[in-house]
Amino acid sequence: MKLHFRKAKKVDIPCLIQMLSDDILGAQREDNSVPINQRYVETFGHINTDPNNELIVVENESSIVGMLQLTFIPYLTHLGSWRCLIEGVRIHSTQRGKGLGTDFINWSIERAKQRRCSIVQLTSDKQRPDAIRFYEDLGFKASHEGLKLKL
Repeated sequence: MKLHFRKAKKVDIPCLIQMLSDDILGAQREDNSVPINQRYVETFGHINTDPNNELIVVENESSIVGMLQLTFIPYLTHLGSWRCLIEGVRIHSTQRGKGLGTDFINWSIERAKQRRCSIVQLTSDKQRPDAIRFYEDLGFKASHEGLKLKL
């Protein structure tokens, strides 16, 4: 496979929404209706213009096969270091199990190094044990307890 990593474009939004909604959790929280919910378009604009956010897609033969979002966060801790937060990781359902996820996460780690980050962090829903094992196999450690408050 010849993979190409790039920043997402506005025209990609329908495909991205499809991938986000293509599992039991995403189907409950995403809006895959047509026309596209304008909240997605507005948020894409915010991500696209923020220098510390990158919405990345991976293509194989010009078809989008994966997506994720990188957020670069400055911290005073760790001697004033930067962290890279990886979120919204999806591999198209027809492409899973082919090593794309590993390639994508490794590419993301290299991108974090380019941005001089000292830590890469991510979260995964506890209802996704396969995803958690995948990240652990790549060297990620469950070193902290994450808490969220829905508003």
